[in-house]
Amino acid sequence: MHPKHLALLKQNTIIILLFFIGTIQTSFGQLHWQKVDSLFAPLPASVHVYKTNEKLNGEPFVAYYVSAKLKDKKIQFTTQVSNGNPYTPDQFYQLEKEPLLIVNCSFFSYETGQNLSAVIRNGKQVAYNVPALKGMGPDSMLYYYPTRSALGIDRKRNADVAWIFSSTMYRRPYAFQKAPVIAKGPDPDPSILDLNDIDWKWWEMRTAVGGGPTLMHDGKVWITSGEEQMFVNEENEKHPRTAMGYTRDDRLIILVIQGRTPGIANGATLKEEAEILRTLDCYEALNLSGGGSSCMLINGKETIKPSEKTGQVAVPAVFMIRTSD
Repeated sequence: MHPKHLALLKQNTIIILLFFIGTIQTSFGQLHWQKVDSLFAPLPASVHVYKTNEKLNGEPFVAYYVSAKLKDKKIQFTTQVSNGNPYTPDQFYQLEKEPLLIVNCSFFSYETGQNLSAVIRNGKQVAYNVPALKGMGPDSMLYYYPTRSALGIDRKRNADVAWIFSSTMYRRPYAFQKAPVIAKGPDPDPSILDLNDIDWKWWEMRTAVGGGPTLMHDGKVWITSGEEQMFVNEENEKHPRTAMGYTRDDRLIILVIQGRTPGIANGATLKEEAEILRTLDCYEALNLSGGGSSCMLINGKETIKPSEKTGQVAVPAVFMIRTSD
């Protein structure tokens, strides 16, 4: 090919590529959010609710998100677990004396109701990550030791997303800030030493909820589903979603995405969920338990419609925002 033709071809390829990238960014940038505070009033001045029902990548879509100022001492961020007897968000709402906001959080076993993700309440771990997963194939005699995502809020109301490893022997979990650790070994009940990584610190959080995978890290989309062994090869499946993140100007973002309601809302993939959080200015964010569990109540009113025909799913843990008396 003549050098001039080759140069022209490269130029046209770059233009097409830039147009394609711009189209992807525009599809997310065109999600218009409407402030719907009045539907869930009364709300503190530091808390706002937004809704969209515009199409996402050409498909029907419904989502809500809450923006809450982390530094507002008139609101409190906390969690609650059900201690082996899961409750629906409506039931938690009554049992917890009608908090401002309730949203599902941790993954759990449908058979036993046991939490499978870390939860911290008042500085104490009340639920723990799964410490080991049985290997498969060539690793069938080994165990995989996952470090999974959690979002925490410390006593100074600073938020953080980290990959954590928790042990019932210690009050605080171990946190990895730069990347998830990939480790395996023969012990089904590993200690931190089995991870063969010294780049950790105690995660001193007042409140925290675990889930996974991480969706954003240090201001960039980074979906660590493979490293956390969560939704591997399922990244492009659309489902109802719950996610949480924070912005550099100290706002907590809680996102719920409706799904499995044909013609109304198809849900979102992990990548779409991450891109939405990016457009909401999240600096770090993670995915939480989704599917039929996705549900957020504000002043006792549902936002998205739960995907199960029977309505709200009973869950073993929730994240809450309370208003000061």
